[in-house]
Amino acid sequence: MNEKHTKWMYLFILSIIWGSSFILIKKSLLGLTVYQLGALRTIITGLFLFAVGFNKLKLISKKEWKWLAISGFLGSFFPAFLFAIAGTEIDSAVISILNSLTPLNTVLIGFAAFKITSTKRQVLGVLVGFVGTTMLILKGAELNPNQNYLFAGFVILSTVMYGTNVNIIKRHLQNVPPLSIAAGNYMAIFFPAVIVLLFTDFFSEATFKNPELKMSMVYITILSFFGTALAKVLFNKLVHIATPVFASSVTFLMPIVALTWGFLDGETFGMLQIFASMIILFGVYLSHKRVSS
Repeated sequence: MNEKHTKWMYLFILSIIWGSSFILIKKSLLGLTVYQLGALRTIITGLFLFAVGFNKLKLISKKEWKWLAISGFLGSFFPAFLFAIAGTEIDSAVISILNSLTPLNTVLIGFAAFKITSTKRQVLGVLVGFVGTTMLILKGAELNPNQNYLFAGFVILSTVMYGTNVNIIKRHLQNVPPLSIAAGNYMAIFFPAVIVLLFTDFFSEATFKNPELKMSMVYITILSFFGTALAKVLFNKLVHIATPVFASSVTFLMPIVALTWGFLDGETFGMLQIFASMIILFGVYLSHKRVSS
């Protein structure tokens, strides 16, 4: 399979995996607090990655560890908590829609901080996708008037972190194997997550008596393996073979998957949302073209 087809395959798989992550976060919060969820997600993902990629850490040079640590905190550690906090007030499908701001932030941060240029076609694709995303947000607000959209700030902050992380990988970790990046990220954030978990009363009697805990642990294990560990490796591969803009455009496809899960979970899905989803798909198509530099 050539590189062009491979990157589209990765994009499609990631959109399904990450698009399903938001409903898993929602279900996990039934038996866990936001800080327990964020810490456990990091710890379980780290254990998965260490099991298959610990020997890959030797491929990382000393100068690259600094960027791996920064990448780990911005791309995994902080967002794990921020998305969980947002999930306490905002519908999971709406969170996934807000996450579509990532490509826009990738372009802005890439140009401002990393001098990574984008073509006019890519910028147009981002803007078109953002229009579709805005339509979905407005419709979501109309259908869910009781949600506290101030919590959208946690999602927006995460998209800034994601945009920065994509550019860091492209600029400073391009020569590091994808599995090494993922394992290195979690080597840096694993023990901070353990410390957080110890302060959340997770090991208390009240937590273990919670009837929702068992299923929450099932959901977070699925989330950690597919939505974080496997997805991180695939995403790192995608960043290596595509532009930062194209890689981050996976967040334009994720809302379509998340809205489908929402529909199956009893949430309303209207014709306007279908139309907005088609606009998003067109934006992804426009943004896929590689830059020359």
